[in-house]
Amino acid sequence: MQELFKQILTSRVYEAAIETTLDKAEALSLQTDNTILLKREDQQPVFSFKLRGAYNKLANLSPTEKQRGVITASAGNHAQGVAFAARKLGITALIIMPETTPAIKIEAVKLMGGKVKLYGNNYSEAAEYADKIMRETGMVAVHPFDDPLVIAGQGTIGDELLRQNPGQLDAVFLPVGGGGLIAGVALYIKTLRPEIEIIGVEPLDSCAMHTSLAKNERVILDTVGIFADGVAVRQVGALNYDICKKYVDRIITVSTDELCSGMKAIYLATRSIVEPAGGLGMAGLLKYIQESQCSGKTLIAINSGANMNFERLRYVAERTVAGEQQEALFAVKIPESNGSLKTFCTDLVGDRNITEFNYRLASRSAAHIFVGISVRNNDERLEFGKQLETAGYEHQDITDNDLAKTHIRYMVGGKSNAVNQERLFRFWFPETPGALTRFLEATKDHHNISLFHYRDQGGDFGRVLIGMECPEGIDSNLEEKLDSLGYRYEEETDNPAYKIFL
Repeated sequence: MQELFKQILTSRVYEAAIETTLDKAEALSLQTDNTILLKREDQQPVFSFKLRGAYNKLANLSPTEKQRGVITASAGNHAQGVAFAARKLGITALIIMPETTPAIKIEAVKLMGGKVKLYGNNYSEAAEYADKIMRETGMVAVHPFDDPLVIAGQGTIGDELLRQNPGQLDAVFLPVGGGGLIAGVALYIKTLRPEIEIIGVEPLDSCAMHTSLAKNERVILDTVGIFADGVAVRQVGALNYDICKKYVDRIITVSTDELCSGMKAIYLATRSIVEPAGGLGMAGLLKYIQESQCSGKTLIAINSGANMNFERLRYVAERTVAGEQQEALFAVKIPESNGSLKTFCTDLVGDRNITEFNYRLASRSAAHIFVGISVRNNDERLEFGKQLETAGYEHQDITDNDLAKTHIRYMVGGKSNAVNQERLFRFWFPETPGALTRFLEATKDHHNISLFHYRDQGGDFGRVLIGMECPEGIDSNLEEKLDSLGYRYEEETDNPAYKIFL
């Protein structure tokens, strides 16, 4: 640890990186009665903190190692950092990127002089291929997080924070993927000011560090979420884990909706659009304030990067209102009679703003409506549910139902009497050209498809909802066939939103 601290102090990052600003989120600070500061790593030449560690690693290579060239696997930000550093130092760089990598990141690496080869559907597959090429060619591997020099480069952020904010500082919130950033910053800050809380933030579906610390050993996640691709790591680094175990106070996990809310908060404070991983620190900070009801504290969130696909903004905007608890979604059963819709809107919705309203005649006795209501907070959402119950409306709160938010709100149209023994599945597949066609080709022989929904959401993975007719006698090996496709999937047959609307 002492050697790592020394490496942070003697890091060569400023030959390529800049000292980014620490900006106050004025409106949010007033709103929460805390001092909220943002460390603007989106200001780096590659729009991400990853340049720090990558350059520090390459700058410390021997002349012989530099001649051999470097190789790394990355979904984007580390790749850009390595390519930028290699060009500046005159080193050949080969970057292995998953085929699912957004085009904006691939083109950025190429523009910086890096040679790009696409391989695999995720970081793990790309990393295995990079290891193979390294053994065959003798190129020097540059690990994105599990390397002392990379960790030391990221740790320079901690040095800047203490110099830029030398007074009161209660907690620092950092995004966590493999652990390079939080390990470096935690080591530096805790060595000098151990009273400052170091809090990591991970997505609920990519919480390798949270799970590892809880189990007191490094774990390998079966799957990782793909929305915050910058932190989608199945296993944290060995050195990173050891440092975090010693210096990190806690890990906060956030939902996709909460993460989108954090991204919006950064936009309102700085007018900068961050990538999902870049919004994790703010999302965790907001959740910390909400849960602790703290005031008078000085809190820093690390804005780690801004390599954002523009097409993904639509999805972020849709999910933000739920993350801010400003929209409630309900499935409500109303009588199928003249004036029933008007009565519902007048007596129950009242002056509330309707954000969504889906209805289709399904029978002559009753109808189900999918309704979105603007609310100020979670208490108002619960109050609306109580009003429905008092008024005698059968209903379900589906605000937290991901199937409803991702698919069903776009599909409401009544049930089909022709469908026989349907089972419902959600699939995630790599969003590459021709991917949807390949998915349909792969699933064509697995029972009759009775329902299908796909919508481009600007992410790295496509989301498909598919219904299959499964008559008795031919259903026993369905899961085995679906497993053989190689796509992540979940069964949703028992989801209440599916049963009500589809």
